[in-house]
Amino acid sequence: MLPRLLAAFALAAPLFLMQVAPTTAQAAKDAPKETAKEPSVAQSAARERQKKCGAEWRALTAAEKTAQGPKWPQYYSKCVKRLKEKKA
Repeated sequence: MLPRLLAAFALAAPLFLMQVAPTTAQAAKDAPKETAKEPSVAQSAARERQKKCGAEWRALTAAEKTAQGPKWPQYYSKCVKRLKEKKA
């Protein structure tokens, strides 16, 4: 009797799980989304500096890039320092 009961349970378990899975997926889909936090003043200022430095970097020619610093990280570091000094 017990082996038959276990066999029946083993066959029924996947069917039960197939019925439960869509409802949990639907519940997760319907759950309210967290809203994005507004960036702080410092984050906004850093983003603006990054955009300004990126625009300057894209405007430079290849010769100017080698004179300023051949790689973006070095140029960006110098640009941020310059913009911070200019702001202060």
